[in-house]
Amino acid sequence: MSHKPLEGVRILDLSRLLPGPFCTLLLGDLGAEVIKVEDLEGGDYLRAWPPLVDGQSAYFLALNAGKKSVALNLKAPAGRELFLKLAATAGAIVESFRPGTVDRLGVGYEAVKSVNPRIVYCSISGFGQDGPDRDRAGHDLTYLARSGILGLCGRPGSLPAIPPVQIADLSSAMFAALGILAHLRDSERTGQGRYIDIGMLDSAVAWTVMPVAEYAAGERGGRGRLPLTGKHPCYNVYRTRDGRDIALSALEPKFWREFCRAVGRDDLLPLQFSERPEDFARLEALFAGRTAEEWTALLKETDFCCEVVSTLGEALDDAQVRHRGLVIAPSPGAPAAPRVGHPLRDRKEREGGVCPGHGEHTAEVLSGLGLKSPEMDELEAAGVIRRGW
Repeated sequence: MSHKPLEGVRILDLSRLLPGPFCTLLLGDLGAEVIKVEDLEGGDYLRAWPPLVDGQSAYFLALNAGKKSVALNLKAPAGRELFLKLAATAGAIVESFRPGTVDRLGVGYEAVKSVNPRIVYCSISGFGQDGPDRDRAGHDLTYLARSGILGLCGRPGSLPAIPPVQIADLSSAMFAALGILAHLRDSERTGQGRYIDIGMLDSAVAWTVMPVAEYAAGERGGRGRLPLTGKHPCYNVYRTRDGRDIALSALEPKFWREFCRAVGRDDLLPLQFSERPEDFARLEALFAGRTAEEWTALLKETDFCCEVVSTLGEALDDAQVRHRGLVIAPSPGAPAAPRVGHPLRDRKEREGGVCPGHGEHTAEVLSGLGLKSPEMDELEAAGVIRRGW
């Protein structure tokens, strides 16, 4: 097995649901040892969310492969003491509570820094750790609403289309992972850690780089009427004769010329950046003249940017996706749930790892801190830890 770049780095994950767990999944795929620190009552809320695969949450399985789980009561003084001992062995911590919560629990950055000055401590929250809305509740959809992204999704005159991927959640996870990697490197160099404040709204706004550039240039078209959201015939989605959809993105003049040549329609050459409804209608009629299969056959022989819109099942079975190792088979003994692979993974490694049971690794991890079985018995009886299966 090949060496992974984060081998030997321990990450403590206090987060739940999507952003924090996806961040630590990325880091775990790069070799970090990720320990989920969960409460005693049931752990990560996502464990109980349907849909289920072999009795386990499909969402939890997708986000927690290869991690360890320690069940610890942080509200108990002995639980806080154990966490700080564990934090002294870690390179980074990820948490996603409301601002101020970890400080009230006694496990915030300052408390951890006192036992581990090299720690990289990352907080992921909806609106960040400061500002007038820092304590406001939210979810991905509401952050997208505030960021301006949701208002640009969909067709003109329609309600905004809800994106099927959680843009604010996943972008914040990626910014968090990027920040952790950068500051782990700096911690190695300087011996000093860093506190990282990631806001989901911040992250969503950061991903509006192209719409903001268009806005700065005077584009005010709104939903479905910006250059990269359907303003022109050359960058749009059309319906085929058999009811499938097809995406054309021939932005460069050379691709538009190749498209017009391939379909035998030189009369379309002047229409690339048209905004007239009648010109859109000409393209709609053209695409409706062939089935998706006929378009697929034509596209194999051409060099312009155009693809039939895949269903999710078709995408997972796509030959290129499979070749690139982006669908990872479940590990032996794990529920029959493949998961999406890390784009930076070593493609020689195909197994997805097993998700931890709630508190499954409590005894293993605490043994590494020097605790013996009788001590753990006492802590479990006192409601400080839980040793799972």
